[in-house]
Amino acid sequence: MRRLHLLCLLLMVVLAAGLLLAQHSTPTEGQSEEKGSSELMWKWANFVLLAGALGYLIYKKAGAFFTSRTEAIRQGIEEADRLRRDAEVRAEEAERRLRNLQAEVEALRDNARAEMAAESERLRREAEEALEKVRAQAEQEIASAAKAARHEVRSQAAELALGLAAEKIRARLTPQGDDALVGSVLDELGRAGGGKSAKELN
Repeated sequence: MRRLHLLCLLLMVVLAAGLLLAQHSTPTEGQSEEKGSSELMWKWANFVLLAGALGYLIYKKAGAFFTSRTEAIRQGIEEADRLRRDAEVRAEEAERRLRNLQAEVEALRDNARAEMAAESERLRREAEEALEKVRAQAEQEIASAAKAARHEVRSQAAELALGLAAEKIRARLTPQGDDALVGSVLDELGRAGGGKSAKELN
């Protein structure tokens, strides 16, 4: 590749030198025909030289441009291919979900039914527990009220009994009976206190 570049450069230098020499030479009369063909040859040489220089420049500069352009196109194609594959995967996933949508909806309904049944069972149990607590509390309050009522009835009965006993005792007691009762109590005390009689204590 380097040799080709050097060869093109050498050819261009030679053609340029020949062109300069041809322009500075003075033609004679016999050389006019030769001059016409020589000019034509130099024009062709100049064209070839110019075409070669343009070809070299195009080859030198266009190669990198076309290489980068080719690389960009290749990357664009790869990116488009990747996007197409991703889109196909997403489309297949969407189709699979659509196919399974009915089953998912039915599963959601079953789950909702199961959750509703569990919730209603939980609420029923909580209501039963609350009702049982209210019943137990009511029974305790009733038992407590009955106990208080029995206690009050017993107190009143005891008071009534004491009142009746006091009435009976008062009815039986006369002033003579009171004296006899006091005398007997004093005799008892006297015996317990050393044999002193009731008269001595008085």
